[in-house]
Amino acid sequence: QVQLVESGGGLVQAGGSLRVSCVVSGRTDSSYAMGWFRQAPGKEREFVAAVSWSGGTRYYGDSVKGRFTISRDSAKNTVYLQMNNLKPDDTAIYYCAVHMGAAARMTGGAIDYWGKGTLVTVSS
Repeated sequence: QVQLVESGGGLVQAGGSLRVSCVVSGRTDSSYAMGWFRQAPGKEREFVAAVSWSGGTRYYGDSVKGRFTISRDSAKNTVYLQMNNLKPDDTAIYYCAVHMGAAARMTGGAIDYWGKGTLVTVSS
């Protein structure tokens, strides 16, 4: 079993920055891709970003390209999402996710494990 715990959410003003983190524990002896999804009130969960096991391949949702950066420290089983130039539309619960396969498949919703989420609120 794999557990994911997010941290770093909070309240920030529009134009500001925030970094959220996710630590993976449990059965982590295999390589896996990591990523982030988000769900705003009344909306469906959407893909935000994903990164390969090596960290060399990254994918982003169209709404965050150029503003968000995903990175990982595989030695620490941790993935980060640096969010810059935040907008009120970025307000959502951000979920960490793991896929025991290619990061590219996460863009289509291939997820094996989910975290419980961390709330990010961007005020105007």
